[in-house]
Amino acid sequence: MARAEAWRLDAGNYPVSMVIQSRFGDLDSLGHINNVAMASIFETARVHFHHRLGRHPAELGVRWLVAAVDLKYVEEAHFPYDVVVHSGIGHIGNSSWSLLSAAFQQGECVATCDTVMVMKGPKGNRVIDDAIRAVMEENSVRAGGGGAG
Repeated sequence: MARAEAWRLDAGNYPVSMVIQSRFGDLDSLGHINNVAMASIFETARVHFHHRLGRHPAELGVRWLVAAVDLKYVEEAHFPYDVVVHSGIGHIGNSSWSLLSAAFQQGECVATCDTVMVMKGPKGNRVIDDAIRAVMEENSVRAGGGGAG
């Protein structure tokens, strides 16, 4: 199993959380939630988090694209326990940012996921405007955060 930085194991360091029910169909032959299902759980939480930013980028002719995903499996996750995904913004660049997330079951971190997002417009990368940047800053991780972006 991967080792996460100590601060990543504390749900209190993330400003946003979402409860996702595990499903029997998420299990693999070893009886734990499989890696593809865990990636899907993080995807659902990522989309939920980005809706929280308050504006749908398509209205501005902008798309938010996933540039990179780094998923680390810290412990086995099991059905039927809920997965609580905690998330926050790590790094904010000119046209990209990182979303740092951690999945917990029964109070224990089972996985982390760092996603680098890029803001694109009709003519390539687009600078993050001040309004979105302010909301991102309000939803930043609280300790040790950073990451690539």
